[in-house]
Amino acid sequence: MQLSEIYLDLGQDAFERMVHGISIGKLKTYQIYEGFKVRAHLAKVNTESLRKAIPRFWTRISEKDEEFAKELAQALLVSHLDLIIAVLDFQGVPNENGFFAKNMDPKPYFTEGWEDRVYEKFRTVFPDAILVFYINHLRWELLGAEQPYHPLPLNAT
Repeated sequence: MQLSEIYLDLGQDAFERMVHGISIGKLKTYQIYEGFKVRAHLAKVNTESLRKAIPRFWTRISEKDEEFAKELAQALLVSHLDLIIAVLDFQGVPNENGFFAKNMDPKPYFTEGWEDRVYEKFRTVFPDAILVFYINHLRWELLGAEQPYHPLPLNAT
């Protein structure tokens, strides 16, 4: 599975909601603002430019631009570190404010059925789109998943 497939599987409405959730402050704090700006082909990153760029972003994702998909994922995930920390803590994964400790293999912490347990625990705490995106991102990055995870039902929060 490619990262772009995760976005496409969630759909354009969920994609739009996730892009609206990007925190410019977090991009600057984690020093990824400039890199994201360049990769996103934006003169500056603000709420208005992000809103206007969503159709172009979706086109790039639809064309399977994996480098952009990765850069966008990084922007989305640092904007939702509270979700990442909550999920990793729930799974018992040692982390440093949402980042895996160096030289640590997190795979053993993701036992069979972890996706459903995480989704059930946090589906009323975090918006579905970003929660399902993060679950699938972990599956893609750590576990080499071939198909996206689909909780049922996926609500539009």
